[in-house]
Amino acid sequence: MKTRTVLIAVAILTAIGAPLGLLAATGELTGNREAAAMGLTPPVQVDVAPVLLKRVQRWDEFNGRISAVGSVEIRPRVSGYVTQVAYKEGDEVRRDDLLFIIDPRPYEAALNSATAQLQRARATALLAKSRDERARRLLPSSAVSQDEADARNASFAQSEADVLNAEAAVDLAQLNLEFTQVRAPIDGRAGRAMLTVGNLAVADQTLLTSMVSQDPVYVDFDPDEQSYLRYSAEARRSPGKALAVRVALAGDEEFAHVGMVDFQDNQVDPATGSIRMRAKLRNPNRVFTPGLYARVKVSSGNEAEAVLIDDKAVLTDQDRKYVYVLAPDNTAQRRDVQPGRKSDGLRLIESGLMPGDKVIIGGLQRIYSSGARVKPSEVAMPATEN
Repeated sequence: MKTRTVLIAVAILTAIGAPLGLLAATGELTGNREAAAMGLTPPVQVDVAPVLLKRVQRWDEFNGRISAVGSVEIRPRVSGYVTQVAYKEGDEVRRDDLLFIIDPRPYEAALNSATAQLQRARATALLAKSRDERARRLLPSSAVSQDEADARNASFAQSEADVLNAEAAVDLAQLNLEFTQVRAPIDGRAGRAMLTVGNLAVADQTLLTSMVSQDPVYVDFDPDEQSYLRYSAEARRSPGKALAVRVALAGDEEFAHVGMVDFQDNQVDPATGSIRMRAKLRNPNRVFTPGLYARVKVSSGNEAEAVLIDDKAVLTDQDRKYVYVLAPDNTAQRRDVQPGRKSDGLRLIESGLMPGDKVIIGGLQRIYSSGARVKPSEVAMPATEN
């Protein structure tokens, strides 16, 4: 009915000599209305790219934890009251740096007493030696009896033993005095001080602080049985070659940190079906802190054909991932996919796409539903490296 009304209007305008421009505008308006009435919309301008088919290195991914190569609980080796906390909590310290001071005065007095006992023992030993030598000279002339000579010799031997005992007491007193200065046993970061000045520290019991080394660090992870068997087979094929890993922290997109496996446990845990492995990583910039969660990738030892697409093409619908594929009739068709790992900006697609498919990577915000008409402009998929 509307189309008929427009045609009548055109006839009237033609009869009275309407300008040609008005007639053309009226015809265009008619065409748009007819297209809208038929449910057609102008095609959306989009960029499409063919999927990239390439042989890539396969990786296994596991969860792991960062741990310190060296971890020490600092406890005093002598008892006493803390007189000084000599470090800043949380700072890195070097080996033998001073951490705590325990009141040294009782141990200084003990050292002085042991030194005096040593001097007394040495004087006694000197007298016993002189008496023994005199008895040896007089024994041939029978000026002293054999029993007397033997007694003096035994007294001299006993005095020498007393000197050794006194020297050991001095060494022990000196050692205890040195232990009043609690020093760092390793290079690393010191934790908070568990005791402050004035508190009693009990030898070998009281925890003063803790230390963890910073560079290098370990990452511990637990491969499953099948992965472990593959790694073992690869190790037999290449004896002496260490297994390489790549590590990413919780907020990292790329696995930028490289390390080498230096330990694997001697048995598989029957409860979990996994085996503990450990890799060592350099940490010069202190990126890793013991206890952090990490993601670990291990080379599976083989390559396979993989479908790769631009990561911008992957969209999310609740818990599903999908892309828009260009159909032969120039419409955008939704295709659910299972994405894999990311590699240099491209996303590996485990399932959902085939070689020859073209995915839409630009203009996605103007596509509101599957089946939308599009005007494609083809671009090249960027290259990637393993």
